[in-house]
Amino acid sequence: MAWSVLVVDDEPNIVLSLEFLMKRAGLEVRTASDGEGALASVRSDIPDLILLDISMPNGDGFEVCRKIRNNPAWRDVRIIMLTAKGRDSERERGLAAGADDYITKPFSTHDVIDRVQAQIGATEG
Repeated sequence: MAWSVLVVDDEPNIVLSLEFLMKRAGLEVRTASDGEGALASVRSDIPDLILLDISMPNGDGFEVCRKIRNNPAWRDVRIIMLTAKGRDSERERGLAAGADDYITKPFSTHDVIDRVQAQIGATEG
């Protein structure tokens, strides 16, 4: 069974890039372009991991992360925030909202793959 990843970002080029990287790593990929779309996607089919942007329309990444963490049925979903917001205070806010990891843009493709694989490995146990 392939691991599933939900890529959530409102920048089409980033979505395409991440979708390509995740598929190349052998993962099933779905995408959403805003907070509402992300939550609807999780409701319809719970992913193993979410790559979640912060600055999006219809629910920012902090809000989406909190909603996912507040639903007991979704507690095992791994969340990596992937954002241009690189200040320590934003990183702390993301982790406090329930993110498992936090990557700032621009990002290294190797770093994203390594960290996704580390999170997926953390779910196997």
